[in-house]
Amino acid sequence: MATVTRDLTCPPSAVLDVLADGWSYATWVVGTSRIRAVDPTWPAAGTRIAHSVGIWPALLDDESVVRAWDPERGIDLQARGWPAGEARVRIGVRPHRDGCTVTISEDAVRGPGTLVPRPLRTAVIVPRNTESLRRLAFLAEGRSA
Repeated sequence: MATVTRDLTCPPSAVLDVLADGWSYATWVVGTSRIRAVDPTWPAAGTRIAHSVGIWPALLDDESVVRAWDPERGIDLQARGWPAGEARVRIGVRPHRDGCTVTISEDAVRGPGTLVPRPLRTAVIVPRNTESLRRLAFLAEGRSA
């Protein structure tokens, strides 16, 4: 899995609050252009966010499904983006003395994306998730300020 990590100057609860707000997903997930629906019990395991990927007028509608949610440690998602395929995404949050450390790990698990050699997938995923993590930090640190 391609992994990026960032130290934030906010408590873990601030990050977990953003993750628990499904309507904020398009604000911090690079490539997601809009949210169409969020299950009322998000982020419970099995719940979904219906989102669109791309830019208008070339939008693809798909969804992300929660595989696991730990309200103290993070979330595990199955992110769909067909026709590219599906990816498993894990976002972990752990405290440290000055705030918390957030880690995003991702890799293709189904579809054509799995045919791309791992070094090339990583070369695309790491910059994308570095920016996603930067945006997540802005939201979480802003909420805790």
